[in-house]
Amino acid sequence: MEMTTPSSNTQSNAQGSFGAMLQQARKTKQVSLEEAAAELFILKRHLQALENENFADLPQAAFARGFAINYAKFLGLDPVKVASSFDAAYPNELKARAPQNIESPLRPMGTLQRDTHNRIRFNPLLIIAVIGVIILAIFLFRMVSNASKDNNEQPVTTSEDISALEQAQGAAIDVDSNGVGASGSALNLGGESTAAATLDVKLTDAAVVVITDASGSNLMNGSQTAGDYKLSGTPPFNVQIDNVKNVSLMLNEEAVALDSYATGTQASFELAP
Repeated sequence: MEMTTPSSNTQSNAQGSFGAMLQQARKTKQVSLEEAAAELFILKRHLQALENENFADLPQAAFARGFAINYAKFLGLDPVKVASSFDAAYPNELKARAPQNIESPLRPMGTLQRDTHNRIRFNPLLIIAVIGVIILAIFLFRMVSNASKDNNEQPVTTSEDISALEQAQGAAIDVDSNGVGASGSALNLGGESTAAATLDVKLTDAAVVVITDASGSNLMNGSQTAGDYKLSGTPPFNVQIDNVKNVSLMLNEEAVALDSYATGTQASFELAP
């Protein structure tokens, strides 16, 4: 079993703090940071930062709080207690800085690393061809759907089952009576309302898509069939896709370059206007 090195910040990680509770519960469960990271689909360095209460090494406050809640549930701790301890320990200066950090419209949540060294260069003709294929696929899909309705056939329904992969990716699948969500994308620490934004999701083939908004609402969850989906919610959105090549995404009618956030066939990132 892995032995972790205590943080130099002994005051924040003293006995009774949420970081100490997380670390002690992990050791009691005899689980290493690598095993926990693989199970929760959260980076090891973020779990280490939670245990050491190194808030500067964590993503934005809402997502860091969600990581702490997910970690607590995985370790069998009370998520409400851990969330309260997190709120009490989180520095005010970081809370004030997070809402103002909007210089980039898209910021990765940190659950998947991107390779920033090898940028993909897009061929304009290839992009036009792909758009044409998508439009043709949508047209054919609508023709088939209309024909099915004329023949009084039952519409194809999407599966509501949640796969093990989706659960392991820290997706928001419920919100309890205390307002504690199951994902790092839930919960607004500042209490300020954000204007709603729209998402247009197009699937050319089946793919697993999980989208939650900042309030913890589950806008899309599970295996989806080919088609057009129009969603609305409070940004930022937590987007997770397991087959990027089958999905295109628009935020407020502006295209999102999914390939720049993909690792292999999967992508996980935060999306805000």
